[in-house]
Amino acid sequence: MKSSFYLRIKQWLRFVAEMVHDHLVAYMSSTGMMLHAVTLPNGSILAIASGYGTSKDMTALTNANPGEATLEGGHGVSTGDIMEITSGWARLNSRIVRAGTVATNQVPLEGINTTDTVRYPTGSGIGSVREISGWTQIQQILNSTGQGGDQNFLEYGFLEMQDDVRIPTNRSAAGVELDIADDPTLAGYILAQAADDDGEPRAFRLTLPNGSIIFYNAYVTVGQTPILTRNQLMAVKMTLSFLALPTRYTS
Repeated sequence: MKSSFYLRIKQWLRFVAEMVHDHLVAYMSSTGMMLHAVTLPNGSILAIASGYGTSKDMTALTNANPGEATLEGGHGVSTGDIMEITSGWARLNSRIVRAGTVATNQVPLEGINTTDTVRYPTGSGIGSVREISGWTQIQQILNSTGQGGDQNFLEYGFLEMQDDVRIPTNRSAAGVELDIADDPTLAGYILAQAADDDGEPRAFRLTLPNGSIIFYNAYVTVGQTPILTRNQLMAVKMTLSFLALPTRYTS
């Protein structure tokens, strides 16, 4: 009898705890208070640009969030198109950007905040855009390793100071090294090899399982001979050396 009573109390407490947990999670999610979110990379797809349109002049570029470009008439850019940007603003130059809602010749650069007139001096951001017309998957990626991107610092100290201090300066050049199962007949491999041969950068699109998309612009280097390790898949090294900051879209 006594044990049955305690069992009912235990079950009731468990029910209350689960109900409180569910309501708390729902509230935190609706108010943006979730403390963390994690995901696995399994299923991620990397693709290389397989075609580019002709360059279109960018005659004006605003200091706004997002920055809005004025393109030449008949530019052909539509909402959602992916573009390579050539700009007088170093922080924007060579980035891969998605077009926002296009209104005639006004094309917002989605995700690009140019309101800081120190980084983006007014009137000096004009240049051109080049639409990316196709993508081809880089298949059979075994693993990837990030390279560079480390923060550098200036360290200094005055005579009257007991300890040195440091301030952040630039970041080192960044890139990614990929191990790819050897098959030189794959379309993505062939395009990457062509990029290595001509020495011109290519746009890359990384689609993550959670729907996020990251765009890179990078020089490509492809290993000329496979790595031979007994009882392991034959693989080649492919290196992407980033030319500009990546651009990430979560939806």
